[in-house]
Amino acid sequence: MKAFDFVIIGGGSAGCVLADKLSASGEHSVCLLEAGKADKNWLIHLPIGIIGLMQSKSLNWHFNSHAEKTLNNREIFTPRGKTLGGSSSINAMLYVRGQKQDYDHWQSLGNNGWSFDEVLPYFKALEHQERGADEFHGINGALNVADSVSKPAVNADFIKSAIAAGYPENHDFNGASQEGIGYYQVTQKDGLRHSAAKAFLTPSLHRKNLTVITQTQVEKVLISDGIATGVVYKHRGKIQQLSANKEVILSAGAINSPQILMLSGIGPKAELAKHNIKLVHALEGVGKNLQDHVDVLNVAQHNRTEVLAYRPKAMWWSAKEALKFITKRAGLLTTVIAESGGFIKSDPTLTEPDLQLHFVPAAMDDHGRNHKLLCTYGIALHVCLLRPKSRGTVTLNSNNIHQHPRIELNMLDHQDDIDTMIKGVKIAKKILSTPPLSTTHVKTIFPDENCNSDQEIHQFLKEKCNTIYHPVGTCKMGQDELSVVDEQLKVRGVKQLRVIDASIMPTLISGNTNAPTMMIAAKAADMILAEHALSKK
Repeated sequence: MKAFDFVIIGGGSAGCVLADKLSASGEHSVCLLEAGKADKNWLIHLPIGIIGLMQSKSLNWHFNSHAEKTLNNREIFTPRGKTLGGSSSINAMLYVRGQKQDYDHWQSLGNNGWSFDEVLPYFKALEHQERGADEFHGINGALNVADSVSKPAVNADFIKSAIAAGYPENHDFNGASQEGIGYYQVTQKDGLRHSAAKAFLTPSLHRKNLTVITQTQVEKVLISDGIATGVVYKHRGKIQQLSANKEVILSAGAINSPQILMLSGIGPKAELAKHNIKLVHALEGVGKNLQDHVDVLNVAQHNRTEVLAYRPKAMWWSAKEALKFITKRAGLLTTVIAESGGFIKSDPTLTEPDLQLHFVPAAMDDHGRNHKLLCTYGIALHVCLLRPKSRGTVTLNSNNIHQHPRIELNMLDHQDDIDTMIKGVKIAKKILSTPPLSTTHVKTIFPDENCNSDQEIHQFLKEKCNTIYHPVGTCKMGQDELSVVDEQLKVRGVKQLRVIDASIMPTLISGNTNAPTMMIAAKAADMILAEHALSKK
């Protein structure tokens, strides 16, 4: 049985950062295990490939939730990356950190060391900000953060309409204030996706103390006398084991990490007993506290042709845009689909934004999988609830790692979430009906133009709400009875085992979760290195 100092389960956003930082000194041997393939597919690297990545079953886990009772019993599509880079290899590449208050709230829950002032240095250290360094941004990090080089003209009209509707303009959502409307920055370099794998892992693969094994399904963590000693995994049809001299680190994400813990005998007693799994350590919070950003689209038909559509003039425009990639590494092939958007308040009396907008130059539905709608010249505006109060769960369907876990998102379970989303739909309708966007408006596709009362909008939400792919919280950091890890991200009651990924977030941050996940890994790596440096003295 091969032995390494650190065994990392999951080569996603957190795993790539950990593999880089833990192996950098050459003092520690590190093995990174990834269930998916290496990140070689062209769909990953060409930004517009995100359209195909939503369909891919080899690069995407293609999870679906259980029938959601709060959403007309619909199963909600929940894509997650299954390749090196994880979801940073299939996402929309938006670089968003969230609000200062998000991290200060974590600190207030008893998680010392996680306030905004303490995590900001990690955000800055990871980043190479193409705009240059300032109080909030760094230029010496490995992750390239750039302005989008694909900005279809209709995005500018959206920004003008939102400002005319009463919302401020903002040129940097990761600066002094998050509030306002503008263009998102993206994790791209020279017009190509700059995933966690490209930024942190690929440059480190030459290190002799770093081993990466792909297409490897970890079946469980080995626990002996309350100590994590290694992992059991399946590779090329064979069951194998690795031992960890110092730590096993679980970085498989908010869906897979609790599943692996439970299959290892760590989790709620009743859930493990239901699936005939031997209890190793009772930890009731595993799989609880699932949070995701509930999101709904407002879609309209427009008479502009410079949009994404299966229509002759749009196709001709797309072809001309594609030439820009060849000559300038710009244009439509570099699109993240949602270049513009912003953060707004559902009520002007609020101190911070509670809604996020993503504007799309296409008539979109069902996560972009409804191709019939793309035969229409149109636009869409996402409305996303930033800090939901609803909570879901990740549990097991069986004791077989190859069967997807049972996901119950439970979105819109809390009345406050419903009320805020109703306000959000009304705001979106107002923006879309404000010039200059309204001057090219043909008709509303959904919600129906007669959908105006709170009751009607609530029914629309139940029919159309989805996730916007930010699951967190299922192995939460905290001090209460449902916390799974402490502020050092150590699993409570098990030695030499940590969870380091988005599942440790006690509450959702106000925005896209990829950048915060990489920050969590960088901060945790420093904790690990400091602890093991002390143990040598």
